Amino acid sequence: MWLKPEEVLLKNALKLWVTQKSNCYFVLQRRRGHGDGGGRLTGRLVGALDAVLDSNARVAPFRILLQVPGSQVYSPVACGELLSGSDVYWAVATGATLEEISQHWDWLEQNLLHTLSVFDNKEDIASFVKGKVKALIAEETSSKLAEQEEEPEKFREALVKFEARFNFPEAEKLVTFYSCCCWKGRVPRQGWLYLSINHLCFYSFFLGKELKLVVPWVDIQKLERTSNVFLTDTIRITTQNKERDFSMFLNLEEVFKIMEQLADVTLRRLLDNEGFDLDPDLQEPSQITKRDLEARAQNEFFRAFFRLPREEKLHAVLDCALWTPFSRCHTAGRMFTSDSYICFASREDGCCTVVLPLREVVSIEKMEDTSLLPSPIIVSIRSKMAFQFIELKDRDALVERLLVRLKQVHASHPARYDTSTDEDVASPVFHSSMCSDHKFGDLELVSSPNSKESEREKCPLLNPEALLAAFQQSGSQSPDSPLSREQIKISLWNDHFAEYGRTVCMFRTEKIRKLVAMGIPESLRGRLWLLFSDAVTDLASHPGYYGQLVEASMGKRCLVTEEIERDLHRSLPEHPAFQNETGIAALRRVLTAYAHRNPKIGYCQSMNILTSVLLLYAKEEEAFWLLVAVCERMLPDYFNHRVIGAQVDQSVFEELIREQLPALAEHLGDLAALASVSLSWFLTLFLSIMPLASAVNVVDCFFYDGIKAIFQLGLAVLDANAEGLCGCRDDGQALTVLSRFLDHIRNEESPGPPVGGHHAFSSDDREPCPGTDIADLIRDAYEKFGAQSVEQIEHLRCRHRIRVLQGHEDTTKQNVLRVVIPEVSIPPEDLEELYDLFKREHMMSRYWEQPSPAVQRHDPGRPYAEQYRIDPQQFAHLFKLVSPWTCGDHTEVLAERTFRLLDDNMDRLIEFRGVVSCLDIMYNGEMNEKIKLLYRLHVPPALTENDPDSQSPLKNPLLSTSRPLVLGIANGDTADYQKQLKQMIKDLAKEKDKTEKELPKMSQREFIQFCKTLYSMFHEDPEENDLYQAIATVTTLLLQIGEVGQRSSSSGSCSHDGGEDLQASAPSPGQDSVFADSDKFPQDSQALPQGAEGAWSVSLEHILASLLTEQSLVNFFEKPLDIKPKLENAKINQYSLKTCEMSRQSQPELKLNVL
Repeated sequence: MWLKPEEVLLKNALKLWVTQKSNCYFVLQRRRGHGDGGGRLTGRLVGALDAVLDSNARVAPFRILLQVPGSQVYSPVACGELLSGSDVYWAVATGATLEEISQHWDWLEQNLLHTLSVFDNKEDIASFVKGKVKALIAEETSSKLAEQEEEPEKFREALVKFEARFNFPEAEKLVTFYSCCCWKGRVPRQGWLYLSINHLCFYSFFLGKELKLVVPWVDIQKLERTSNVFLTDTIRITTQNKERDFSMFLNLEEVFKIMEQLADVTLRRLLDNEGFDLDPDLQEPSQITKRDLEARAQNEFFRAFFRLPREEKLHAVLDCALWTPFSRCHTAGRMFTSDSYICFASREDGCCTVVLPLREVVSIEKMEDTSLLPSPIIVSIRSKMAFQFIELKDRDALVERLLVRLKQVHASHPARYDTSTDEDVASPVFHSSMCSDHKFGDLELVSSPNSKESEREKCPLLNPEALLAAFQQSGSQSPDSPLSREQIKISLWNDHFAEYGRTVCMFRTEKIRKLVAMGIPESLRGRLWLLFSDAVTDLASHPGYYGQLVEASMGKRCLVTEEIERDLHRSLPEHPAFQNETGIAALRRVLTAYAHRNPKIGYCQSMNILTSVLLLYAKEEEAFWLLVAVCERMLPDYFNHRVIGAQVDQSVFEELIREQLPALAEHLGDLAALASVSLSWFLTLFLSIMPLASAVNVVDCFFYDGIKAIFQLGLAVLDANAEGLCGCRDDGQALTVLSRFLDHIRNEESPGPPVGGHHAFSSDDREPCPGTDIADLIRDAYEKFGAQSVEQIEHLRCRHRIRVLQGHEDTTKQNVLRVVIPEVSIPPEDLEELYDLFKREHMMSRYWEQPSPAVQRHDPGRPYAEQYRIDPQQFAHLFKLVSPWTCGDHTEVLAERTFRLLDDNMDRLIEFRGVVSCLDIMYNGEMNEKIKLLYRLHVPPALTENDPDSQSPLKNPLLSTSRPLVLGIANGDTADYQKQLKQMIKDLAKEKDKTEKELPKMSQREFIQFCKTLYSMFHEDPEENDLYQAIATVTTLLLQIGEVGQRSSSSGSCSHDGGEDLQASAPSPGQDSVFADSDKFPQDSQALPQGAEGAWSVSLEHILASLLTEQSLVNFFEKPLDIKPKLENAKINQYSLKTCEMSRQSQPELKLNVL
């Protein structure tokens, strides 16, 4: 690698470096401790020094120095370390290997050496070389990967070392690297940590010993920060069989976050095909860089914090201050700008947040810059409000970018002023939009005069109001108590609207959180849900969309609609709104329309309960967009086949229990018992296990604070029942305590009569249970457990997603093994290792290869046995590693035939079960089973006309069946043997019909391939000579059996005496004939009559009976085989063989050089 020329001071440097080559201008040196064959003490000490002192990043094993004649100054053109000393050199290049540095040396000799002799001035020589080297560096730096790093030179050097040390294919991109220490027990190994797109790698060279560690991200089951005896903070990587700790003095927090990001991205990309839609920039793993990962983490935090759509992309984060009129000062914070939003969050958590959809923005203007208002801009919105931001860096460029995006948003959603009325601004209840009337403050969408009528014609059945208004229940309370509380709440909210704003652009402060915790008034609930979730923006941006979905989806019948129909009457059946067709029909339309909009989710249980509650408080179209916001933004990955999102949050909840309620967690021990009840807390937002009047207050908090509200309320429930749970003797009693508590949560301020919910457990009311007011429970939740921030929750989600996905992988593995174990004789522990090899083979192709059209992405929705399948190339690689039938160069041909045999449906993919069944026969089958498998591998469909090993020499009748039998017997016994042969043919003829039904007979061409395979299998066997002699005998016998059958068939009589045909001059007893290769067979095409090849055949029974006559062959196929050594070797060499194979494919010219 070329380096920017630098002066290198050398002091006693010759003790650390050894000169390999030199000329009058350049010196090539090797550092001691690298490449020392004898492993001398000096070299080992230097290598240890490099490792312990972290100098190995800067010191490459080889370097080139520039020496100007007559000067004490040298210039390393390929080196990387500055050493103190008196003599000065110029470093111009370094190399991780001798081959690499030799390429640089050859280039210098060929391109510069002759030119330098022309210069007279020594300074000109140095300047010329430095200019050339800088030009080479500029050319190398054109690599996009290096350009994106903060320190391209160091990164480029680390990349060279990474490629040389681990020999990965070029597709394995390095993301970043760090100096660190890997602990093995109490022994640290100082080295270098390389984080690539698919692997975590560690390299160490210490006291002459080299250590390489490669851990695929997809194998990591747990990633956590912990401590050991010596250090208080380490990173622990847990895989299936091992735990490894890494420590470093600097950057540990950064390293851990990047590890989490890489593991999360890789697991989503490789293990889940259901709900994880990655950012488009990260769809191509080769483009992932450290900067991309940091931006992705920030982007996910931004979307989670403000609960924005997944496709929203963050563009900039700027420090600024926002004028907050309610506090009459500027509040310090950060501005977030994205495709369609301008957002603000104060530095003090909960102080103030603002969400400004660009479609609500009227103008963005720069104000005069003053000492009191530095770099100010004004953002005006439609509801006659303005937001002043100051202290913005690079204000002009920011405003320019915002105006461009504002123009784009308004072009896609044109708007016009409506100055006819200010009713919406003055009204105590702000305006909301419905089907075709989308008004926000003083602006409304441009629509044709007949748009309202046309849309109403398209969706005439949509409910024009919330179901609660149509089916309002009269309460039993006096009009003075709860009703007056409701009016007081409305008055408080109206006061808040007047001061903080009434649209989606309102100031969101701690005051509004307190109002939400008290419970939103029923008349405002649906509309505030729209604002808090920003579903109001989706609603206004898609006029008529819901009506079109309803029209397109109604009347269609499929599995999803059948599931919806089954659950319609289970949705709040005790509420009057869903005891008649009006509510049921609205619920059906919303659920069916959403399934039509998002077929990936379709319909999942618990969506019906949530949608029922949304319909009670919001108009039908509003309820639809609220459902979209919940399923696609606020609860991502909850409503799909495996409810991954809910399981992740449940796992996070368990960790929060251990942190916040340690005494309870210690008493319960295994928190998995809570999973049976707490899963419904997350899936239905407590709606299925609390009375409805109380549960809607929980939904209020959820729409304002997101999933954080559910976490803290769950902790509050457990805290309130901690004493009772600690006194429980078993899990059943603990679940009863929780269900009784939740069943008796009341809402004393609810204006309507109590309405029950879908309770997960029926409570035993024989014992009186004191009720708990929901307002008190929510207040306790905020006070005791409200400290968790969105950033902390997202961090926990990322970590626990790894555990959940790996848990599903373990479940898949155990289910596959449970099915396979009874069918085979391979021990379960060996089957488990074989499954890991099978899965790793699938994964490696996903790492570095473009998958073939047949290879699909891992789909967890498939049956367990079909989730991982491999194609012919992957199977061939695995076959070479674990098959006992190694046939040299013929192995690949045999693997291809085995794949065709196992590929029953001919889709070019096979499952683990088929591979295991085949290997079980090879290792544990009886001789007849092994011969039958070999037989099937040499007849269709395994053997085809286009078989790579069945080219023209073997498609012709190569064998002369008139050859005599070559047996080590006396001449006088020849006749007796011929009689035995005739009797064998007659005995086998009895099973002729049965054989034809089971397996086709083998033609002469197929038989020759069969013999070639046997010959290849015997190569390098200890009994090789005996086996060759035996197979020669059996081959000759079977050829004559086939000819006898051919002649019998042509004469139409199986009783025809073929004794004379078999008569031939027998060879001498010492004569030897071995079937070595098809080319050694006679090439006389006249040996068989014209057209006779098609009739020549032998059956499985012929072959089996003939092989049984030779004891050496019987011993070969009956000897016990152990799969364990193969598995151990495969685990060690699977990666290296794959990378070598890919290197040969990518660099065919190297293969020619080797040959």
